[in-house]
Amino acid sequence: MKKVLVVLLALMMCASVFAQGAAETSSAKYTVGICQLVQHPALDAATQGFKDALVKGLGSDVVIDEQNASGEATNCSTIVNGFVAKNVDLILANATAPLQAAASATSKIPVLGTSITDYASALEIEGWTGTVGTNVSGTSDLAPLDKQAEMVKELFPTAKKVGLFFCSAEANSVYQVEEMEKYLAALGLETVRFSFTDTNDVASVAQKAADSVDVIYIPTDNTAAANTEAIANVVIPAKTPVIAGEEGICAGCGVATLSISYYDIGYATGEMAVAILKDGADVSKMPVQYAPQVTKKYNASICDALGIAAPAGYVAI
Repeated sequence: MKKVLVVLLALMMCASVFAQGAAETSSAKYTVGICQLVQHPALDAATQGFKDALVKGLGSDVVIDEQNASGEATNCSTIVNGFVAKNVDLILANATAPLQAAASATSKIPVLGTSITDYASALEIEGWTGTVGTNVSGTSDLAPLDKQAEMVKELFPTAKKVGLFFCSAEANSVYQVEEMEKYLAALGLETVRFSFTDTNDVASVAQKAADSVDVIYIPTDNTAAANTEAIANVVIPAKTPVIAGEEGICAGCGVATLSISYYDIGYATGEMAVAILKDGADVSKMPVQYAPQVTKKYNASICDALGIAAPAGYVAI
């Protein structure tokens, strides 16, 4: 009996040592939670860029918990609250709704956003200086809106009325629409808002827009980006051209865009994460970063379908 007890005690001690060693190995790794709003090419590219930079900088010392909210803001809250409960080392919020959820869920865990158009609008910050000043920073996907407005005039010089097509639930889209109204008005163009609240309204609102205006402008809107096929099924038969705020939307339903690289801003966000986790950088002092360059691109197949000649100086998607 004594021998059995000795063996059991020895096994328990070994198990304890093993568990302690495993805990030490686990604690040596960084855990990063990724909450992406919805699956579409732009956000996917940003997430991939982030992961590539993270792995390059941290190697096997990082564990990534990647989750997708399937376009639902309530899912974003559930996901980030789960990250907070697990006490992850950093959260990536890919798109505005995840950023808002993460900023509300924690004031301690570093939060980096990407694919965010305007942090001031998303987080209701007055007197924007370029730095959030809390546990939040990241990168912006904002392309020059004045140049996008000029693109409408350049490609469609006879157009008089522009429809602004966007999801009213996305603060980033509302901001872009408000700015575009100013720029288009300065160019002598009339604007009409066509807003939808969710995926169910996209096709019907797109039809109203296509029937009412000469050109449609779609900002970097995540709901629109996830429903480009439905939009294309309306605007192509109607022969109504779409100028898009980013390449993914343009590839699905647009004729042209002035686009950034979402992979690049995701990669830059990953480098920020490495600086925070590995080098101890203070997220509250990190300015929001912007894409270093933009490119004029066009969708050859949709241009052909609408009888639009390939514009000079534009790169085919």
